[in-house]
Amino acid sequence: MRDQPAPPGRKPTQAERIRASLAEAIVRGELGPGVPLDEVSIAEKFQVSRTPVREAIRQLEAIGFAEARPHRGAVVPHFTPEKLNDMFIVMAEMEALCTRYAASHVTAAERGELLRRHEACAEAARQGDVEEYYVRNIAFHDAIYRASHNAYLVEVTLSVRNRLAPFRKLQFEGIGRLSHSLAEHDAILQAIFRGDGEGAATLMRRHMQLVRTSVGEVSPSLRGEPAEGAAGAGADLPPPSRSVRVV
Repeated sequence: MRDQPAPPGRKPTQAERIRASLAEAIVRGELGPGVPLDEVSIAEKFQVSRTPVREAIRQLEAIGFAEARPHRGAVVPHFTPEKLNDMFIVMAEMEALCTRYAASHVTAAERGELLRRHEACAEAARQGDVEEYYVRNIAFHDAIYRASHNAYLVEVTLSVRNRLAPFRKLQFEGIGRLSHSLAEHDAILQAIFRGDGEGAATLMRRHMQLVRTSVGEVSPSLRGEPAEGAAGAGADLPPPSRSVRVV
């Protein structure tokens, strides 16, 4: 199950819409730990049959957002700040490795795609469109994964990202997070285009650490100690005048 919205031209299925709504409610704490995910009440709420609800719960189970109980249905799991820290540490390392490889293997065509994805994010940020920025942010990271030219690494990274997707979306509700995220992307691209694998990896790792910090700012119950290196949003990033541009 992919974490990104439905491709252009295809509307999300009923199960996908229900899954996204339930995941958001879990991240926000509206559905607390141990709360049963009752198929009947969920079906009534969304005015659908129980079939898409069962599929939505199965999708939640696949990303760790629901725990199955034999003969009793599924319940909301308990996300602690410590567990979320551990998840983001792994995510940061996977993303950093993709970025390091991308700096060494990116092709001319992939450079162009990365720039286009970056500019698309910039346009959404200028408009303050959180939903669109989230979609384009996923596409930007996907382009970096592909530029790593390591199919197995991409597969593993996507598996980890699927589990964190609802949290990664929540970050964009933080004040100024769109512009900070864009600046972080810009610095990462500069390092990739210089062929600076270690620098690019360090910047991507910091980017993920700042995402984790932003999640805690939006959802205080998930606030944890800042990961090492996450001094603050936009820390140690280059000024706008040095940003990459499409030419």
